[in-house]
Amino acid sequence: MFSISNSSPLSSSFLSLPLFLSLWFSLHSLLIIPVGRAALHILPLLFFSLSSCFLPLSFSFPIPLASSLALSPSSPLPLTFLPFLRLLLLPNLHIMLSLLLLLLLLPPRGCAEPPGLAQLPRLAPLQSPDLLYADGLRAYAAGAWERAVALLREALRSRAEVGRARRDCGARCAAEPGTELPPVPSNDPGSDFSPGPWERLLLRAALRRAECVSQCAARRLGPRGAAGHRTVRALQDAFRRREPYNYLQRAYYQLKKLDLAVAAAHTFYVANPKHLQIREDMVKYHRMSGVRRQSFRDLENPLHWAAYDEGMELLKRQEVAAALPLLEEALRESLAQMENCRAECEGPEEQLTEEEEKEEEGDAQSESQNGLYEAIAGHWIKVLQCRQRCPGAVATRPGQNSPISDFLPSQLWQLQEAHAQVGNLSQAVENALSILLFYPDDEAVKGALNKYQKLLGEQSPDLSAREDIRHFVLQSLGEKKLLYYAMVHLGTSFKDPDSWTPDDVIPEELRKKLREDQEKRPWDSKLPEPESLAKWRDIQFLEGVTLTQDAGQLNGSERAVLDGLLTPAECEILLQLAKDAAKMGDGYRSRRSPHTPHELFEGLTVLRAAQLARAGAVNKHGAKLLLEVSERARNLTQAYFSPQWPLHLSFTHLVCRSAIDGEQEQRMDLSHPVHADNCLLDPYSGECWKEPPAYTYRDYSGLLYLNDDFQGGDLFFTEPDALTVTAQVRPQCGRLVAFSSGGENPHGVWAVTKGRRCTLALWHTWASEHMEQDRAEAEMLLRESDKSEEGEISSGDSSPEPPSVLGRKPQQARLEVRRQHPAREEL
Repeated sequence: MFSISNSSPLSSSFLSLPLFLSLWFSLHSLLIIPVGRAALHILPLLFFSLSSCFLPLSFSFPIPLASSLALSPSSPLPLTFLPFLRLLLLPNLHIMLSLLLLLLLLPPRGCAEPPGLAQLPRLAPLQSPDLLYADGLRAYAAGAWERAVALLREALRSRAEVGRARRDCGARCAAEPGTELPPVPSNDPGSDFSPGPWERLLLRAALRRAECVSQCAARRLGPRGAAGHRTVRALQDAFRRREPYNYLQRAYYQLKKLDLAVAAAHTFYVANPKHLQIREDMVKYHRMSGVRRQSFRDLENPLHWAAYDEGMELLKRQEVAAALPLLEEALRESLAQMENCRAECEGPEEQLTEEEEKEEEGDAQSESQNGLYEAIAGHWIKVLQCRQRCPGAVATRPGQNSPISDFLPSQLWQLQEAHAQVGNLSQAVENALSILLFYPDDEAVKGALNKYQKLLGEQSPDLSAREDIRHFVLQSLGEKKLLYYAMVHLGTSFKDPDSWTPDDVIPEELRKKLREDQEKRPWDSKLPEPESLAKWRDIQFLEGVTLTQDAGQLNGSERAVLDGLLTPAECEILLQLAKDAAKMGDGYRSRRSPHTPHELFEGLTVLRAAQLARAGAVNKHGAKLLLEVSERARNLTQAYFSPQWPLHLSFTHLVCRSAIDGEQEQRMDLSHPVHADNCLLDPYSGECWKEPPAYTYRDYSGLLYLNDDFQGGDLFFTEPDALTVTAQVRPQCGRLVAFSSGGENPHGVWAVTKGRRCTLALWHTWASEHMEQDRAEAEMLLRESDKSEEGEISSGDSSPEPPSVLGRKPQQARLEVRRQHPAREEL
């Protein structure tokens, strides 16, 4: 009925049974193993811990020996296997227990998955997240999906528990008697005082707190405490980018756990919205019939952001009473998250920015030679710098690198307005007074405060700012004073992240230097105002060019529509050039449909046009016209928007979008989603993050249209929410739409449902270092081509045939381009 299976991991062990018995007798002579109720409780645990390796996935009974036995198909499991098990185990329970303990020490042979899949007992020490993560990746590479999921989830849990232990131990030990730091003898760090007694008190308090933290961490994390759970910076960055969730979503998908796969994918996507592969995966998940909308949830969404977003959404719907508790929760959780961040700054690894890491590497040798006080001051300065970055870290949404400016004051403003609307005037006054702690001279807040105080009457004098906000402001200002003192007297660096820091906190010599730094590039502080409409009408740069719509008519700022920039013949030449030379997916890694699966995308750069023209593959007149027309558009954009500061072309891209036949029915997407050209638009908060991968150096954008014989494809502008359309422009030959590239001009393109839409896209910059380098090379190629043709004409008997006015289709030729510059995407 039972037979030994040669493919089993234990088959070789049972074939050498005398060896096992000899090992058991050796172990039994050294160990006294109790037999009785305790053994009966331990045995199932050992069976369960071994079952992950020794038990096939199709066999669910947790007995390791079963993997070495082949059941007959005609014998039912409960009736035949259990009597055998009782006869085998019960008479020799202590023998089997000893054998199983021995097997735990031996690495299993032929096991497809590493040992330890079963969850560890509660009393087992917490494993290091970096080791768990590495094991999880190895299991993922081997295709052991269940093992990979277990290890990756445990790595995430371990990292969270390590951070929680550090915070809890730091807070508990700070409140322990005898660990409080002695008061500073003087508020002035440079004053004279007797260091003897104060030094001893400081050292004793520091030693006691270190002892308390070390013992607490050992109880929570294992004998080595926090030191045994250090992670390298690369792994810290991987966890911050939520990379484990990218592996989890694929492993869950292989296990056919679609709901968990979607949740893990969405969690990774929130922190990595520009990741090309996850964007494609998200599109596929959205199209799957078995996926519920509730599955798209962020498993790592911070509590303060969840409450903040839900509260702001209720405010938009005018549900103020329902929004108030959520806004209060958002503020509380924001402050709590800052305290957590500050506690982590005291951990084994300080959070350093890239600039500080470079400085640390450069100063490593000098710091190693520092004395006691220099080393203490250096380490404490790093902790203070880390703490000063915490408000910005809390105000930064997942997936973004820049924080929401004045995050706490903006929350207080929303709270004071909401409390006033529901009649809670006392709370409105408290929040208004709290805002004045940041900006004492804010006229809007002062006006609202006076209004509330008049309505309250005699009750208002007893009200004051919120205690939690007062504590935060005083704590932050105290740390800023120390950091500025270190800048002046120790030569350290500190970039204040807050705009509300009072001038009296900053030393006078530093104030002067900061003002000089801000005045180095005047366009960084304020954009130049465009010329007035009346003055523009008096300027005749190009005959036939007219201003059709200005910013007021387009319901925005720094927008304009200019007509007559191209003649119909010039439009035809450029359309023919696009037809002959445009490359499928140009600028998008040759992806034929980068923005929507319902359209084909083609593009052509000025350099590629010049290279093809020199090789005779396209009409040279079209390549020259492409350069000439783009320069014409640059001159007009500069004359209208920036007459005082020269604009440079940073990129020129001739692009065409063609509707795919049979793909337009019930279409719901856009030809190009709503976006801004020099920042990452966040429709939820209305912010636009000026950070990579956005082209932050772009200052003005232009779209020069070549045709209108297509359906759909209109350009439209929206509010920062990317939903409310404020203006719409219909393309036509020679029409230029120019606008500033920032978050004040979110725009998109309606779906092209029929035909082919071609546009010359242009981006301009004030920064000369970001000028379009391909442009100079293209002009050089065309000049060299002209010179070579002149030499041929002078030595030849006949003149070459002049090109047609509308451009004739050139002879097709295969061209090996010498050097291809990657085209930037059309944003």
